[in-house]
Amino acid sequence: MNILYGVPGEGMGHATRSKVVIQYLLEQGHEVCVVSSARAFQLLDRTFAGRVHEIRGYHLAYKNLSVSRSRTAVLTLRTAPENLLVNFRKYRELLCGVEFDVVISDFESFSYLFAKWKRLPVISIDNMQIISRARLDVAVPPPERDNLALARAIVRAKLPRSRHYFVSTFFPLPVIKPNTTLVPPIIRPEILAARPSTGQHVLLYQSATNQKDLVPLLQTMPEQEFRVYGFNKEESHGNVQLKAFSEQGFIEDLASARAVVTNGGFSLISEAVYLRKPICAVPIPAQFEQFLNAAEVEKLGYGRHFDTLTADHLKAFLYDIASFAQALSQYQQTGNTELFRQLDKALKELSA
Repeated sequence: MNILYGVPGEGMGHATRSKVVIQYLLEQGHEVCVVSSARAFQLLDRTFAGRVHEIRGYHLAYKNLSVSRSRTAVLTLRTAPENLLVNFRKYRELLCGVEFDVVISDFESFSYLFAKWKRLPVISIDNMQIISRARLDVAVPPPERDNLALARAIVRAKLPRSRHYFVSTFFPLPVIKPNTTLVPPIIRPEILAARPSTGQHVLLYQSATNQKDLVPLLQTMPEQEFRVYGFNKEESHGNVQLKAFSEQGFIEDLASARAVVTNGGFSLISEAVYLRKPICAVPIPAQFEQFLNAAEVEKLGYGRHFDTLTADHLKAFLYDIASFAQALSQYQQTGNTELFRQLDKALKELSA
């Protein structure tokens, strides 16, 4: 089949998991054309040279460690005219090229709108649809209720009336909408090939914005070894090692960590769960999806969920990592087999 695959540029998790699915589709003999933006475009273009088209995407703006709705709105309005012009030209470019049979979108709007224009079926593959298409089983505190309402509105408006929704998740929930299938998280080959061990260090990942007092905070626990990614520096501060970005180095440190401290991002949490690493999740404020992931980590007994990162919170988490490791030992996932099986079935039905 001829497939148009849409990948958003905001957040590299979309690109890394889409890369896995795109590679699988190519191996099955499908022709795949990809549209993406920003850093995701750069990653995918390096991997699938000649197949990836650059578009203009939507980006989040941050203020004081949280997503700023006002700054995001201003950024979107300021860049909208030029973005629309670039994307319109890309529509025309694709229109004059191959005739597609189906569009697959990882929460990406350009490909979805193209599908509606050309009356093509859409298959959604992402983790965000869990917010709208499943019944949540965690308590939502009052400060998060507005964030939940906003997240649901965005998710419902993103890819409405798609032919099928494959929702990747590490936590099973009751599905409440039709044409929806929950599948395990998409795991990249490098993680599938990793051999987990339990070393002495704790892996800590910072993203979006950095907590300026992080190193002094971690130094209050000299008996613990921390390897910190996110500052993109190679520095030693006693028991705290700041690590420059290296995909191979990060994977090795993740696979051998005794525990992981991160925000509520789905990709790293999913990889930590797959490798059965206890998780301390501190979600970025005003992002309900991150709150949900962190809350599910704690509900399943895989780790702790805190609103802020403090020495006391870290000590409480590390005190109980043996029980978290025991709960994680029960987690089962056979690579990406289930998603691929379900996706093959959906594409076969469309081609019949």
